[in-house]
Amino acid sequence: MADLQRPGGELASRPINFFWVVDCSGSMSYDGKMEVVNTAIEECIPEMASAADNNPNAQLLIRALQFSSGASWLTAKPVPVEDYSWNPLEANGVTEMGKAFELLAAQLSIPPMPTRALPPVIVLLSDGQPTDSYKDGLNKLKALPWFKKAVKIAISIGSDADDDVLEDFTGNKELILQANNAAALAKMIKWASTTASMVSAPASKPMNADAVSTPAGSGDPFAPANGGAPLVIDMSNIPSPDDFDDGAVW
Repeated sequence: MADLQRPGGELASRPINFFWVVDCSGSMSYDGKMEVVNTAIEECIPEMASAADNNPNAQLLIRALQFSSGASWLTAKPVPVEDYSWNPLEANGVTEMGKAFELLAAQLSIPPMPTRALPPVIVLLSDGQPTDSYKDGLNKLKALPWFKKAVKIAISIGSDADDDVLEDFTGNKELILQANNAAALAKMIKWASTTASMVSAPASKPMNADAVSTPAGSGDPFAPANGGAPLVIDMSNIPSPDDFDDGAVW
C-alpha cells in the first residue's frame, strides 16, 4: 500500500494490526468446522486487501495465533495484507485459551507494538470451553492500553461454545457472532475480516472520552498528547444467525 503524505511530508497512514486467534482443539474437527475456518479465512484475504486499499488511514498488517494443547504464532511478525497467505490449520488437543491470551498480551505491549500504530483488531474463534485458567491470561490483556482500545470480535461456533467467556473477552455481547452451521460460520468470518479491515481513525476526534484526564508523559499511547483517535466500526450490518437456518445445526 502506498504511503500517503500530509502537508510537510508526515506519513498519514498508520499501521493497524489484525489478529486472528483460532481455536484448533479436537472438537473443531467435528462436522467440518476446521475446514470451514481454513477455507473462509483463505478466501477473505483478497477481500481484506481490497477493503484496506479503500482505507487510506491505515496500513493493514495480519497475524494469526492458534491454540489447542498450547498456543503458537503462525507468523513470527506482522505481515502486510497484500503479502499475507493463510496456512491451513489442523484440529487436535484441548482448549488452552489462556495460553493464547498470554502470547497475545506479550505482543500488545510497547514494545513490540509501535506507539504510532492504530488500535488493533482481534478476532477470536472458539467452539468450546477453555480447559486452562484463561482468566490469568485475559487479565494480562485487560491491563494493556492496546487491548482496552482494540476492536474485539468473537465468533461463537456451535452450541458448546462458552459465550460467557467470549463476552468476557469482547466486553460487548453485540460483538459475539453466532455461527451454528457451516454457512453461518463462513459468513461471520467474512463479516469480521472485511468490516474490521475498513475501520478508520478520524484525526479530528479524541481517542476516547476519558483520555482528556490522562496527563502527558503517562505512557498511555491513547492520550491526547499522542494524537490518538477512535476506531470506527459499522455494527449495523452484522449478519443474523436466523439467516442461516439450513437444518444442519452444530
